[in-house]
Amino acid sequence: MANLEIIIDGDGHIFEDMVELRKHLPYPLNKTNVTQTLSVFPQIDHIHHGLGMNPPDTFGIGSDGVFRNPGVPGWHEFMEKAGIESTVVYPTAALGYGRMTDVDYAILACRAYNDWLAEAYVQNDSRFNGVALLPMQEPQAAVEELRRAVNDLGMVGAMLPSTGLKSPLGDPEYWPVYAEAERLGCAMAIHGGAHQDLGMNTMNKVGPIHAIGHPTGIIINFGSMIFNGVFDRFPTLKVGFLEAGVSWLLVALERFSGSYHAVEPFPPSNGFPYRPHMDLHAGEEAADYVKRLIKQGNIFIGVEGDELTLAFAVKEVGPEPFIYSSDFPHEVNIHTVRDEIQELLDNEELTAEEKEGILHKNSQKFYGLTPVAAV
Repeated sequence: MANLEIIIDGDGHIFEDMVELRKHLPYPLNKTNVTQTLSVFPQIDHIHHGLGMNPPDTFGIGSDGVFRNPGVPGWHEFMEKAGIESTVVYPTAALGYGRMTDVDYAILACRAYNDWLAEAYVQNDSRFNGVALLPMQEPQAAVEELRRAVNDLGMVGAMLPSTGLKSPLGDPEYWPVYAEAERLGCAMAIHGGAHQDLGMNTMNKVGPIHAIGHPTGIIINFGSMIFNGVFDRFPTLKVGFLEAGVSWLLVALERFSGSYHAVEPFPPSNGFPYRPHMDLHAGEEAADYVKRLIKQGNIFIGVEGDELTLAFAVKEVGPEPFIYSSDFPHEVNIHTVRDEIQELLDNEELTAEEKEGILHKNSQKFYGLTPVAAV
């Protein structure tokens, strides 16, 4: 029988404690005017700033309107009240770390973040699973940091920025990182959230920027990885595409098939080796190729439970890729999270086994997790 009691949060967030994080930077970098007065990380973009209200108790804002970082105690309370067994925690301020242009600084900042996250969360409670930041600005340094983060700090994988880097994530420049992730058997997650330079820099309202920005950054990198044949070169690589909902995947399935035929690449024998290995003679379309990768366990998709197209997407590609994500404490509170979980449980278009996969089994497969007892 399907177990619908276990819930693993495949994408939660922490608020970086910059005072404690700076302690992990070497002197004198931890004392410079930039890290002291601004932040360790650059602002994720300039277009998040605007008028808007979140649900009560979002971002730890109490009834008195005062901001309170939920931290470890707040996360413990949330998991208890929301019925969540464990979580995988992603950054907030560091979502835009791909925008860091000083390569040496990026290496040190990523290392400091990983040390701080391990100390403050991962080693604090086994219910917290951490993902590392990698200085993708220098792929060889990223390889070394991924190895350290997984082997020495106990991270379950790494988060890659959806924007900011000089090229999308299918570029062969990044392939050594994927080779190391495949060797380690760890998860690689591309996370939306930083929306600069996606064509919305001059939009005057945050709502549509938020709505459009998350899936746009994700689908760009998804297309880059698919059409550069990343998953053919690294057949056991696991990549998650997070905080963009489900509908972008349906767009990709439809558009990629038509466009592949419209502008089919030269065959590898002509000196263009970076392309997906679709069996065109057998009638395999780009959509079929993506579905095959999903069945092989290469691709995972973050969902929050209330997406209108979730059941349709499960029918199209199967239940294997979808992992439940709370996004706590971003723009949600305990009540909205519980409502989303209940909406998923009440969805009559999904079987109990499909719901079980979304709630915890798919996260276990992607991140390599085992159930843990609440403490």
